[in-house]
Formats: sequence, structure tokens, C-alpha cells
Amino acid sequence: MMALFRCKHVILTPNAPLKCFSTITSAETSKLSNEAVRIRRNKLFEEERARQLGLITRIEKIQVSVKGPPEDNLMIMNKGFSTPYNCAMHVNEHIRDISALALVNGRPWDVHRPLVEDCELKFLHFKDEDPRLANKAYWRSCSFLLGLLAETAFKDEFYVELHSWPSPDIRSGSFVYDIDLKMQEWHPTKEELRAMSILMTKICARDLNFERLEVDASVALNIFAENRYKREQIPGIAANAPGGKNVTIYRVGDHIDISCGPMVSRTGLIGLFGVTAVYHLTTDYGLLHRFQGVSEIGRAHV
Repeated sequence: MMALFRCKHVILTPNAPLKCFSTITSAETSKLSNEAVRIRRNKLFEEERARQLGLITRIEKIQVSVKGPPEDNLMIMNKGFSTPYNCAMHVNEHIRDISALALVNGRPWDVHRPLVEDCELKFLHFKDEDPRLANKAYWRSCSFLLGLLAETAFKDEFYVELHSWPSPDIRSGSFVYDIDLKMQEWHPTKEELRAMSILMTKICARDLNFERLEVDASVALNIFAENRYKREQIPGIAANAPGGKNVTIYRVGDHIDISCGPMVSRTGLIGLFGVTAVYHLTTDYGLLHRFQGVSEIGRAHV
């Protein structure tokens, strides 16, 4: 028999998306649809990525010095197209599968981010002698995924706006995301938290890549036109970025958000994922909900 979890706000079956229900009135909800906004954002993401690729009129070669283990290699790759992941494919499947992050000329670098110059490349994983960079990317990625949960878990008539997440404090063993649910009275039950945790573990098991795209602030403002918090944050983010005008965005599946990164390579590196609490925060913007989660690295990748 198919398992079915029922609670006040959540109904979840193994083959159906999580849907949450609230008692807020229609006057309190927005006319915006989370699904429609996701479709629009993905269209703009694809258009901008295609535009950037179109600026590359000829393929240039770069030298990539890959540092072992298992051994050092010198590879000739395509500038602006080849990524550390592509390089890992030329090493072996084990390195490809366990690599969470890369170091490019000593800088933390997303595994799926194109290489743009001759460089030295090293792969990072969670069992390195010093795993701090990989761990920070892991917790950052988990916060990002809490945003994915909030934007996709609720019925479309309840428009969700993501605010931001504080830098992860690894010592606390948890990560958070502050979110405007526009639900003043909602406090999740234990059953709802369990249902959301099951959904997140299933999402991670889909083994989705973290896709990175750096865009001009004007493009970011267009992509996040329906989110008042992101619109307010984007000018400051761009001003503090190298060059003073760009914003880095990431996509997992059809979920898009802002982060300076880097992120881990894919959701499959994350094992069990638990949503442990949702707190009410009183802010200058009104009530926000702070989602808190915990997770563990997938056993196959430790």
C-alpha cells in the first residue's frame, strides 16, 4: 500500500509533490504564482547563458595542470567551455564522483564553472586533510536548497518570497534560510516537518547539478523582478563584487537564487536532509519564517 502522511498543513505521498495549506485569506495572498515566476526566471536564465556563449566566436585552448591524487596530469582544454568536471572525467570516475569543489590557481571554484585561463587545478572532497572549504560549500548549498523547498512546497496561491540566509555556522550543525511565507499563524507540526524532510531527501537523491551563471546587475534585477527582497539586495551585492557590477546566480533543477558561492557540484553529495524547525522572526519587513535544517554527507561520498 502506498504510504500517505497526513497533517494539518501538509499532504505528501512518495510520488507526489509536497503541498502545504494555510488558513490565510485570499486578500492576504499575492496574485503572483510561484510556478509562473519559476518558468519566467528559467527562460531568462537560458537566454542570458545563450547570449554569453554566443560571445565566444572561436574556441581557444588552455593548459590545465591537474594535481593528483592519483597523479599529476597536463590537459589541453577549451577556454570558456571546459570545466573542472570535464577534467575529472579524464582522470577517473572516482575523482569525478567524489569531488565536491575545485581549487583553480588556489581559488575555490565550482566544479561546473568553465575555466577561462591556463591554470593549476586541484579537486577537493570531504575527506581531505583540511576539508574546511568543501564543508563551507556544503553548508552553503544546503541553505540554498531550503529556499528551493520553500518556493516549491506550498500551494501556488500562497506566493513565497525568499529573503536571505545568514552565513552557515558549522559549529551549530545546522543551516537556515529566512523566508516570507505571508502566513502569520503558521507553525509546522512534527508531521509537517517530517514530510518536508522526506521531500528534501528525495530532491537531493535526484542528483541535480548546481549551475552557476554570472550576470550583470540589470539582468539579475530582471530575473528577480517579482522578489522585493532580492531587488533591494542586488545593487549592494553587485557593488561589492569584483568589477562592481555583476551578480552570481545558481540554478538547481528549475530553482534559481543568488549566492556568491561556491556550491558543491551536485545534490547527490547530500544524504539525509532534515527540516528541524521553522521560527518566527520579527523584522523591519514584518514577519519572516526562519527555516532550519540539518543534513549529512551521502555515505557513498565520504
